[in-house]
Amino acid sequence: MNNDQLKADNAQYLWHPMAHPGAMKKSRPDIIAKGEGCWIWDVDGHKMLDGVGGLWACNLGHSNRPVRDAIVAQMDELPFYNVFRGTTHVRAIELSKRLVQMMQPEDVATVMFSNGGSDAVEGALKVARQYHKLKGQADRFKFISLRQGYHGVHFGGMSVNGNSNFRRAYEPLLPGCFHIDTPWTYHNPYTDDPIRLGEICAELLEREIVFQGPDTVAAFIAEPVQGAGGVIVPPPNYWPLVRQICDKYGVLLIADEVVTGFGRSGELFGTRLWGVNADMWCLAKGISSGYIPLGATAINRRIADVFDADTTGTASVSHGYTYSAHPIAAAAALATLDQIEALDIPGNAARVGAHLQTRLRQLVDSCSFVGDVRGVGLMLGIEMVSDKAKRTPMARTSDIPARVAKAAYQAGLMVRISGPNLILSPPLVITREEVDFMCDVLEGAFAAVQEGRA
Repeated sequence: MNNDQLKADNAQYLWHPMAHPGAMKKSRPDIIAKGEGCWIWDVDGHKMLDGVGGLWACNLGHSNRPVRDAIVAQMDELPFYNVFRGTTHVRAIELSKRLVQMMQPEDVATVMFSNGGSDAVEGALKVARQYHKLKGQADRFKFISLRQGYHGVHFGGMSVNGNSNFRRAYEPLLPGCFHIDTPWTYHNPYTDDPIRLGEICAELLEREIVFQGPDTVAAFIAEPVQGAGGVIVPPPNYWPLVRQICDKYGVLLIADEVVTGFGRSGELFGTRLWGVNADMWCLAKGISSGYIPLGATAINRRIADVFDADTTGTASVSHGYTYSAHPIAAAAALATLDQIEALDIPGNAARVGAHLQTRLRQLVDSCSFVGDVRGVGLMLGIEMVSDKAKRTPMARTSDIPARVAKAAYQAGLMVRISGPNLILSPPLVITREEVDFMCDVLEGAFAAVQEGRA
């Protein structure tokens, strides 16, 4: 099949996530045909550095041999079996033990597997409500989350999402979900002092808990670093204050680590950036390097003990998926975790990521329409603005972000545009030399658009 036919068939037969079907017919997507290391090729043979990491996911790059071999070996041994009540398989047991051991500093006691990040969030929300019921606090059903937060596309996750773009078409959503301001240093009505902002936004959480009634709030859910919302890094005091407030009122803290888990932030888990433990962690993407879909909800000992102690039968977890802990996905995850440790993936993300952050922050001074460059480790957002003084985000009708992305693509770099933001999330095995290539291309792309050459 020739490339033109592939593009025509895509427009006719495939609906894309997060896109208008008509838009994908008018502006056909890039078709990726091959990947090796941190590089990808489209169907026309054009080679690019993958600045997107597949979608925050291909942390080990596109051709990790040990993960590939583990997948093939598992296909030969046992391609599928379920872990519903009464059955399990070897890889599920091995992976659950491995994750619990890896998260020993977090006091994780058990994990519940699913198909991806949205599923992991859904599991955490359900467990939170059930936990309180088991504790005799059935009125604790409400959830509080952050504006700009992203927690997937199931009805529970969508309901705690803090971006109306993901919510409006499907309302009314889950009742009992409330949102407070994000500690966003670049966009907030409160202060330019990051530490004071952390205090204010933590106070907003406490005020919302008190207003709703502490005996009605089940959990607060947030990403350690917001990803899809624009790579928003909170002030260093925010998460410690949040932990204190949740403890004060008996509210569970759920860390959505679908993006930050397994090294992207420069720490193995994003909560470790702040020295804070959550009560549950939502995991996916990097757990299998994106090679096979897999999600997991990690549950701390305090919660697990309440379930284990139940003798009434009400602790039965009526939640799960046919493909929970799929043998091939579990095998891929075990091999991925081996590679994360052997290659010191978090350390590389911290070291190489620091260089990336330093280089690209210079765009604020060199480009007239770059308002802010922010991030940590190997996650970075470049916000484009129409007015630097007022910090006015580039309108969605502007063609400037798309022009920057196109110029980068043509020069050999795949990036992702989300509203006014250009988001970078390259594989965590990327080298300093590859980061320099990425920065060179982006500097050239922004300059070309600024000067009207692209």
